[in-house]
Amino acid sequence: QVQLVESGGGLVQPGGSLRLSCAASGSIFSINAMGWYRQPPGKQRELVAVVTSVGSTNYADSVKGRFTISRDNAKNTVVLQMDSLKPEDTAVYYCYGRIRRGWNLAVNNYWGQGTQVTVSS
Repeated sequence: QVQLVESGGGLVQPGGSLRLSCAASGSIFSINAMGWYRQPPGKQRELVAVVTSVGSTNYADSVKGRFTISRDNAKNTVVLQMDSLKPEDTAVYYCYGRIRRGWNLAVNNYWGQGTQVTVSS
């Protein structure tokens, strides 16, 4: 089994900051990529940011320059630093991991349970 556990969501005023953390645990051989998706109210889940095992990053255009993703490969953790938050960033944020459980097993996608981020005055 593989688990991804998120922490750090909450309520923040526009212009404020939040830091989301996610730790992967369980039967893990390797992690190709880790990242964050979000699902705003009434909308589909969308990519926020992702980081590969070699440190390459990709961000949604809407968060570039405001959000920063980082990863600790040794600890199997990923952090999303969110600055200059806007009301449109309000969503449930999901941690994502593209994980191989064994050397001879396929890579699969795993998800955390989600954490609510609300940006409101």
